[in-house]
Amino acid sequence: MKLLKLFIFTVWLLITAFEEKELASKWVIYKTCSLKVNGSTNVNKFNCVINNYYKPDTLSFVQNNQQDPVKMMGAMKLDINSFDCHNPMMTADLRKTLKAKQFPNLIIKFINLSKYPQLKGQHITGWVQIDLAGVSKKFQVAYQLIPSGTNTLQLKGLKQIKFSDFNIEPPRKIGGMITTEDKLDIEFNLHIKTINAL
Repeated sequence: MKLLKLFIFTVWLLITAFEEKELASKWVIYKTCSLKVNGSTNVNKFNCVINNYYKPDTLSFVQNNQQDPVKMMGAMKLDINSFDCHNPMMTADLRKTLKAKQFPNLIIKFINLSKYPQLKGQHITGWVQIDLAGVSKKFQVAYQLIPSGTNTLQLKGLKQIKFSDFNIEPPRKIGGMITTEDKLDIEFNLHIKTINAL
């Protein structure tokens, strides 16, 4: 019996000795963030923004080792009725196109990053899930990290998506004479501050 207990204890020691420890850190969204959408019609270009988004959420980062992608947990939940296209008619059209009455929120869920964010200028990539108009899609996003103070960063994400990715038909006006292109360039900005770093 003693030999069996000794054997089990030895196996446990070996397992824990070689087990990869998860390293975790937390960052907080600490001030106003924004989302910008740039698009084009066959007549001109337009941009729509959600400014002054602020919800003090915590972003968590977990990494098994430095060679693995960094798991990221957290999300931006944006009210589609807060979009401003600097033109009342265009603003109303966009909200209607994005089915704001039925699906009032655009949600960006963070999945991972290619590297752990450093407190210096850096370009990295990562995956997000975008929930829009009742459809969820995963995209790889290019990030730019910009130092903005002590233990703080601006995390700028850039991605081109399509209305058709979410089964949405681009808006049309005047019998189809003015048509909106399918492609949209999305830029979101998060201001984050470390609570504890890796």
